Amino acid sequence: MKTVAITGSSGTIGQALEKFLLKKGDSVKRLVRRAEVNDSEIFWNPKNKILDPDRLVGIDTVINLAGVGIGDKRWSQKRMDQILSSRVDGTNLISETLAGFKSGEGPSTLINASAIGYYGDTGSTQVTESSQQGKGFLADVCSKWEESTLEAEKAGIRVVHARTGVVLSASGGLLKKLLTVFKLGLGGSIGSGQQIMSWISLRDQIAAISWMIDSEISGPVNLVSPEPLSNFEFSKTLGAVLKRPVVFKIPSPVLGLIYGRQLVEELMLASQFVVPEVLVKNDFAFSDSEIKKALENEIKSAS
Repeated sequence: MKTVAITGSSGTIGQALEKFLLKKGDSVKRLVRRAEVNDSEIFWNPKNKILDPDRLVGIDTVINLAGVGIGDKRWSQKRMDQILSSRVDGTNLISETLAGFKSGEGPSTLINASAIGYYGDTGSTQVTESSQQGKGFLADVCSKWEESTLEAEKAGIRVVHARTGVVLSASGGLLKKLLTVFKLGLGGSIGSGQQIMSWISLRDQIAAISWMIDSEISGPVNLVSPEPLSNFEFSKTLGAVLKRPVVFKIPSPVLGLIYGRQLVEELMLASQFVVPEVLVKNDFAFSDSEIKKALENEIKSAS
């Protein structure tokens, strides 16, 4: 049994992770930005650099999932600044706090969220954890996010960068937004539909993070299924699972008017052919490596 501290515990991944770890037998502490209400909570304030090191004594692993939503608002300059600062400020604070412990006194592992946005638009080219940083706003955000763990790494903390793809969950994120549209028979592919989508089911995402807690792995880990697919194939499969027609194609200019050109180009139209090389080489067992099974399981779990 291990004691794990989680930031971003109120999000879709954070809530599912806490539930999974508690069922597994681990102890969980939530880092919160409001006053603590019980012993399972630890107050922190990244903006004001407040995090009491004494509250982390006895913690084995810190899992940092904190950051404002990337795809829920248009990318004004203010929003883009929030996307970056909400990740870098919190990670810097955690990294510096962990680095301040003497050996053996504080957490020995930091699992820090990142994203496959690190690779930018890869087109039809496969990329692995050893591939170079791509171009674009999200690539820059992910790079600076990961660089923010440097102090912890230099202090000998085992740091894992969880580069997450599109997490399929009926309770949040992209899939939740799409379900209503597709159930109405209005679903369809975006733009050309040929862009590659690297995805992972929520239960595989959670299982992979738990695996990282118990393993000795460090550095970047791509949290994606070994079977990416095109946006067209994804839309067609979702329609089939819901028994709804998929006859529409959403033009990118229309999306640009709603969400803004840059967000659409980097989040919706970018092709990211990402391979989970580290997970595969370490024999991680995926529960949902095939898209139809993943969608069926998520939709069933939400009903």
